[in-house]
Amino acid sequence: MDVSLVPADTTEDVRGRGVGVPRQIAVLPVGSYEQHGPHLPLATDTLVACAVVREIAAAYPVHPLPPVTIGCSHEHADWPGTVSVSAVTLYAVVRDIADSLRRSGVDALVVVNGHGGNYVLGNVVQEASARRERMALFPAVEDWETARERAGVTTSLLTDMHAGEIETSILLHAHPELVRPGHEAADFVADDRRHLLSLGMSAYTDSGVIGRPSRGSAEKGKELLASLADSFAAYFSLLTEVEPPRPGGERG
Repeated sequence: MDVSLVPADTTEDVRGRGVGVPRQIAVLPVGSYEQHGPHLPLATDTLVACAVVREIAAAYPVHPLPPVTIGCSHEHADWPGTVSVSAVTLYAVVRDIADSLRRSGVDALVVVNGHGGNYVLGNVVQEASARRERMALFPAVEDWETARERAGVTTSLLTDMHAGEIETSILLHAHPELVRPGHEAADFVADDRRHLLSLGMSAYTDSGVIGRPSRGSAEKGKELLASLADSFAAYFSLLTEVEPPRPGGERG
């Protein structure tokens, strides 16, 4: 096990970090265990989510949690090694974690999602927010777009769908030992994926790659993570407000 994926906090660390902050926030990395072509590991999305959480925890007084390592990867089922749980299960796991945190005095949760197929996480956050619970999903598409521009990533978010420039760059920075040879020649583009949910990934790529991993670099990975940490500031401010904004800008 890579111990960097599991926080080394003691209960006293958590208690001390909560002193002097208006509200305590936990950050939960959620990834997947699915194919990422021949050059990236099955755990790529979890590794990316954990790398983002490490950057956030280094910059803000938040409580990092161990990752949820298996998500909703049904579109990758044609490749060996891929493992999924149902959307209902993932929903329940995140809800249970949020409830447990509140019982221990941490009433805000940011779900850091590393896998685009974990659609249900958006529903978890929507419903929690409707109940006036403090929860957010990070990063948003806009956060990724800002990070892409800052890091000099040349592939669009549409083209950079899976095991491409962004994911390869982050792993080249955070876990270079896990990037296998061959990513320089693994580019494959399939921008029209309108039937992805019906047909799965195998209808669009033989290798499992959709994107341009050849353009990845450790320098880009470092800048991507730094940009995401900066973008997190708005989420931290929102969740630590004494009274969160209501729809229409009112405060209760």
